[in-house]
Amino acid sequence: MFVLDTDTLTFLLRGQERVTQRTRAAPQDVVITVISRIETLLGRFASILKAEDGERLLLAQQRLVESERDLGGLTLLPVDAAAAAAFDRLRQNKKLKKIGRGDLLIAAITLANAATLVTRNLKDFRQVPSLPVENWVD
Repeated sequence: MFVLDTDTLTFLLRGQERVTQRTRAAPQDVVITVISRIETLLGRFASILKAEDGERLLLAQQRLVESERDLGGLTLLPVDAAAAAAFDRLRQNKKLKKIGRGDLLIAAITLANAATLVTRNLKDFRQVPSLPVENWVD
């Protein structure tokens, strides 16, 4: 199973050719975490709240609707008991203090599902012990 990090998910939602092709050709399921769903929608909500004028407000609303539709077509991995336990283990590792909470949650969910994380953020995620990572963007 391949888990798309939020950065790679964004490229998929924008139709970036390389990510789209890799997703279609993947020999295993390609999924997202509840954390990436939250991060994506939070960005869309923020765009609506920060819109400078009516035209940008309508565009932000349209993008929110499109994102909700597109996200609904992807399998979603939740935070379950195994992910919560993995998160607790990762939080004990002092080397991972610099990794943001969202990224740590994504790593925990990925580990709990014995999956490979697809991300551009190799610098941070390679620090997570036993977490397989790939970059499909660059």
